[in-house]
Formats: sequence, C-alpha cells, structure tokens
Amino acid sequence: MAALFTATVLILGTDDVGELALGLALCALLLTITLTDLERGTIPNVVLLVGALAGAGIAAASDPGSIPERAIAATGAGCFLCLIAIAYPRGMGMGDVKLVAVMGLYLGRAVAPALLIGFAAGALVGLVMIVRGGAGARKQAIPFGPFLALGGTVGLWYGDAMVDWYVDTFLHG
Repeated sequence: MAALFTATVLILGTDDVGELALGLALCALLLTITLTDLERGTIPNVVLLVGALAGAGIAAASDPGSIPERAIAATGAGCFLCLIAIAYPRGMGMGDVKLVAVMGLYLGRAVAPALLIGFAAGALVGLVMIVRGGAGARKQAIPFGPFLALGGTVGLWYGDAMVDWYVDTFLHG
C-alpha cells in the first residue's frame, strides 16, 4: 500500500488535493479488491459500496462539476461489462461489473484505457496458461478483479494522457 500511495503522489503530484485524495482512495480500494478476489474469489459488495460513497463524496467536495462525467463513465463502463457478464456468465461475475462502475466514478473518461489494460492483462495471462497447460487450462477459473485493478491503477496514473493522445492522434489528427 505504501508503494502504491508513494507512486500515486509522485505521479499525480500534490497540486490538486481532490484528485490526489481520489487517487489514494482508489488505490486503497483496488488493493483491497485484489487481495479479496485472489483469496476468496469474490468482490464484496460492502467494499464496493464504501468505495463508491467515498469516491462520490470526494468528487462532490473537490470538483462538483465533474460529477456528470463520472456518472456517465460509471454507467457506461458498468453497462459494457454487464453485457459481457450476461453473454458469458461463467466467465465474469457481477462483482467485476460493479467494480468497473465504481472505477468509472473515480476515473471518469480514463476508465476506457483502464478497461483496455485490464482486459489485455487478463488475456495475456490466459494465453500463457493455455500455452503452458494446454486446452484444459481454458476451463481453469482465475479472478478477473486483479486485472481490472491493474488497469484501474494505470488508468489513474496515465489514463487521461492516454485518452488525450488517442483523441489527438485518431480523431483530430
């Protein structure tokens, strides 16, 4: 946790106290989710609820104008993963769906690269498992929350810059 907090302070800086508070709260949430999902194979609703309330409270106090963007990101990300969970219920749980919605609340538009990184990391680990264990490894369940947490951390640190780069390169370029 100390390393995560230190990296967050160094990367985000201390100029925007509200952004830093959101970042630190998100780091604590993501580490809790990662450890719980790895140990128990579940993402507790109470942890997500406390995280959502903390994120909404910090955002409302520090940058109330960002609430609509954050709400749209939370809804969009949650709905996107919900469709995947409905289409393939054995592959993803509703805890992952709720986690991504909470991440959208914290990250706003940066939730998009966070999801991309989370899916890429999960796919890479899955591919390595298949290469090492053969076709039977496809049936082995692995928690997805830690991959989403990794994506959320990268999204926190670099997500806005990634979105800006993408928009400038492909939409305005």
